[in-house]
Amino acid sequence: MKFRNPTETDDAARLANLVFKDSTFPRQSSDFDEISSYLETHAPFRFPLQLFDNIWQDYKNI
Repeated sequence: MKFRNPTETDDAARLANLVFKDSTFPRQSSDFDEISSYLETHAPFRFPLQLFDNIWQDYKNI
């Protein structure tokens, strides 16, 4: 949620805004596979998984 930004200036902000609106997103998870699987199979929105992979790497490096 640290990447939320109403102006959606980048992919991380766009994903954070989409996740914020999704009440079923596994917010408490820190497991890459669980979150990636959710985005691929259950998310009520579309987001490129390659972008998620890049955002995840950036997030882990913070």
